[in-house]
Amino acid sequence: MLLTIATVSLFLLLVKLGFWQLSRAELKENIQSQLTARQALAPLSFDQLLALPPTETLTGYRLDVMVSPIGEKVFLLDNQTFNGRVGYLALQVLQVMPDRPWLLVELGFVPAGNDRRQLPTFPQITQTQTLDGRLYQKQANPMSSALMAESGWPKRIQNLNIPQIEEVLNHPVALAVFQPTSIPEIALPHPWKPIPMSAQKHLGYALQWFSLAFAFALLMIFFIRSRLKKKE
Repeated sequence: MLLTIATVSLFLLLVKLGFWQLSRAELKENIQSQLTARQALAPLSFDQLLALPPTETLTGYRLDVMVSPIGEKVFLLDNQTFNGRVGYLALQVLQVMPDRPWLLVELGFVPAGNDRRQLPTFPQITQTQTLDGRLYQKQANPMSSALMAESGWPKRIQNLNIPQIEEVLNHPVALAVFQPTSIPEIALPHPWKPIPMSAQKHLGYALQWFSLAFAFALLMIFFIRSRLKKKE
């Protein structure tokens, strides 16, 4: 009896995992469609960005904005990879308008050196300029979302936690990172991965789970038939 319950439970679990991956694939397809639609819209102004409700997902919106440096305030988001290299995502804090939230602008990917105690050097925005590009919000890490900011500037951080960045800066910050299409005199690469896993990968995983469920069912049928033949 217990063996039967365990067998049925395992089969149902495999099937459930397959359908869960199908639901994730559908969600990713919807997100991709939303991103495509937003790229076709006219760029937002900074006022329009700030007017969006806090619950709005901002990834994919375009932005056209004039920014000014406010000192050399740069966060280095740790544990990033690009083209097989490990490094940081450099995010410079810039001002758009006085007495308004500041904006995190992605300078680009900076490779890490061999010694973690030594932070890399990289160019920064040093003068007022107009930039165009797109916005994104990183998904929260379910294991840890704490900023874990180190001392000094540039400041190494472990997660992109906007509320905690505001505490460090003692100033409000826009809820999305701005990734410029290009920055004059700065040629750092700009990784763009708004969807960590594509819908196609989820479909592939769903097929794997359903295949395992089918193979398990065949194995159980073979086992039951063998037991019945022995009894005969």
